[in-house]
Amino acid sequence: MAAAARCFGPEREAEPVKEARVVGSELVDTYTVYIIQVTVGSHEWTVKHRYSDFYDLHEKLVAERKIDKNLLPPKKIIGKNSRSLVEKREKDLEIYLQTLLATFPGVAPSVLAHFLHFHFYEINGITAALAEELFEKGEQLLGAGEVFAIGPLQLYAVTEQLQQGKPTCASGDAKTDLGHILDFTCRLKYLKVSGTEGPFGTSNIQEQLLPFDLSIFKSLHQVEISHCGARHIRGLVASKPTLATMSVRYSATSMKEVLVPEASEFDEWEPEGTTLEGPVTAVIPTWQALTTLDLSHNSISNIDESVKLIPKIEFLDLSHNGVLVVDNLQHLYNLVHLDLSYNKLSSLEGVHTKLGNIKTLNLAGNLLESLSGLHKLYSLVNLDLRDNRIEQMEEVKSIGSLPCLEHVALLNNPLSIIPDYRTKVLAQFGERASEVCLDNTATTEKELDTVEVLKAIQKAKEVKSKLNNPEKKIGEDSRLSAASCVRPSGSPPSVAPTSASLPQPILSNQGILGDE
Repeated sequence: MAAAARCFGPEREAEPVKEARVVGSELVDTYTVYIIQVTVGSHEWTVKHRYSDFYDLHEKLVAERKIDKNLLPPKKIIGKNSRSLVEKREKDLEIYLQTLLATFPGVAPSVLAHFLHFHFYEINGITAALAEELFEKGEQLLGAGEVFAIGPLQLYAVTEQLQQGKPTCASGDAKTDLGHILDFTCRLKYLKVSGTEGPFGTSNIQEQLLPFDLSIFKSLHQVEISHCGARHIRGLVASKPTLATMSVRYSATSMKEVLVPEASEFDEWEPEGTTLEGPVTAVIPTWQALTTLDLSHNSISNIDESVKLIPKIEFLDLSHNGVLVVDNLQHLYNLVHLDLSYNKLSSLEGVHTKLGNIKTLNLAGNLLESLSGLHKLYSLVNLDLRDNRIEQMEEVKSIGSLPCLEHVALLNNPLSIIPDYRTKVLAQFGERASEVCLDNTATTEKELDTVEVLKAIQKAKEVKSKLNNPEKKIGEDSRLSAASCVRPSGSPPSVAPTSASLPQPILSNQGILGDE
């Protein structure tokens, strides 16, 4: 994959050598299919054709390009599938294909390019096919406002083509002019770039290793990227002024790869508009329009300082990563929806200092045993805690006093198998039990009745505990009596309390004496 590993730059290698070899054959029903291995530079792929396909190709090339009519091996009616004939034909067809490629060393005729699947795997063929598609449908796609899907290999081909400094219409066909691509990408608002896991098609091409440049997209509002190498993507920063929604999945190992790609070569950087201390190598502009960011299903282990570059973010999805600690989110003053599900979080201590205005928080699928860090998230409305390690009902008290909490999920925690689990959880919310929807199930009147019984039982236990502890009661009475007898020097005499258990405060007595 040497070609894929090349860095962006003005210099490019010479036109790669093209080869086509017939490496075998297969008998399918009553006819033979020949297996062709095509190689262009470091990329190779396989194509399968029967003899009749070769014959149709040859007829078109004879008519369009005036090649020798006798170049193709002749047809055979009798014994066409015999092993000896097939083996000889394999060699003859290989010579035929090699001769055609030598005859057209630059841009192959479209009929030959399609025959060898250049429109799927080879740079010139890919860009020509894309340009022709956008020539015919580009305006319609832009007018409909639909998401335009493209592959990393196509973007790689366009990037390479632009940097080769060749004519934008090398084939001579105006429909395949590269200008059709540039005009379309300049105006496109919704883009989806989806790569493949493993080799692409029948080739050895690994799309996630291909570099490509997105600076040709000037007006993007939304972009989805998956199964690409984030470190190989350049030019997305050209969309910073307009991009509102971005999704990068199965592609990144850090947030910095996505948010600060242009500063990857710098050791130090700061977001634009911050106060800088000391020498800084680069000042990076923020993503001023970005409000939704999906970085789920990556290999991100920490929330680094690059989050400073998305100050207006409202929806942040970091689910299905390897995040260990909730950090640096205090910079996101507009963040209201956060998904940290299926990470490696084991503690929430101090999380309220990072998520002051959060309304929806998904923490499902982590390693949490305690909820002590959630007790000051006063704006929280929705909380998902499924698939954690919470065992003690006492932990629910940390969220029971949150004034806005309406939806809570606790299934698949150890405490969810406790008898009367639902009513015991709802009882932690006190007077707000009727307002809470637990595990996507609304609270019933029967459950509320049970909650009231549990609350009454709890109060009875508290009273009984005091009655069964006379020493504690005598000690409290002694302290109250002592407090009523001790008076600071110079203080006016206090009025006798109206109740032995509820003495009047000294300041109240002073007010009463003053009125008299």
